Amino acid sequence: MATQASASPMPEGVTDPNYKPLPGRLGNLTVPQQHALEELKKKLQEEEIFVPERMDDATLLRFLRARKFDVEKAKAMIVACEQWRKEFGVEEIWNNFDFKEKELVDKYYPQYYHKTDKEGRPLYVERLGLLDIKALYAITTQERQLQRLVYEYEKFLRERLPACSRAVGHPVETSCTILDLQNVSLSNFYRVKDYVMAAASIGQDRYPETMGKFFIINAPWAFSTVWTFIKPWLDEATVAKIDILGSNYKDKLLAQIPAENLPKEFGGLCQCPGGCSLSDAGPWNPQKE
Repeated sequence: MATQASASPMPEGVTDPNYKPLPGRLGNLTVPQQHALEELKKKLQEEEIFVPERMDDATLLRFLRARKFDVEKAKAMIVACEQWRKEFGVEEIWNNFDFKEKELVDKYYPQYYHKTDKEGRPLYVERLGLLDIKALYAITTQERQLQRLVYEYEKFLRERLPACSRAVGHPVETSCTILDLQNVSLSNFYRVKDYVMAAASIGQDRYPETMGKFFIINAPWAFSTVWTFIKPWLDEATVAKIDILGSNYKDKLLAQIPAENLPKEFGGLCQCPGGCSLSDAGPWNPQKE
């Protein structure tokens, strides 16, 4: 049976001959989806909300997919996001934020991007099990942690994804995340839950449709309690991308991530000089590849 033609052309810059866009992406839009994209852009322009440099078609489609191509809901989401960007000072953070305490924070709550998975997506690692809340908040604050999060999201969109896209020859729009819960305690989690919830809200509401795959590893038996707490905050599509694993996670990770890209502590072969968590190795940083 012939494949139905897309109502939108392939995005520019595709050099991978085997690239087949997922539904709802440029190069694989139905006629109603293409009309929704055009209508959303027109409404944003008419209401003088449209910002060309950060509202390209791929970005507008992320908001549309997050709202199941309901134009009014997607527009409302973008309007709320633009208001949040002004209130949170996103451009100021991008231009001037300096996380001087990065190396110290890495000891007590490692969070870092590192190379790519087999689909060319940036790998993001967060080791919640190493969290030392007392030590962490002696050197930084929840506010600065959230500012850092937003700075990293902006870098993800502006630098990491474009570099990954060039490296594989087709659009890369999402990340592959490893959340390590080894030795996590419920008491520690509840002390940092406000940050975790705020971070989840920012990701879902302000940077929608950027999660590709999410591995939760070393999940303790008590995690079911925590998962019950977190799950209602996440939409169904997000929950479907999450794989909860215990201590036997190595094969699952290596099925998704090349051994040479996966840090040794997770069963891979990578041992960056000075540690993977501070190397910032990836296509966005060619000298570290």
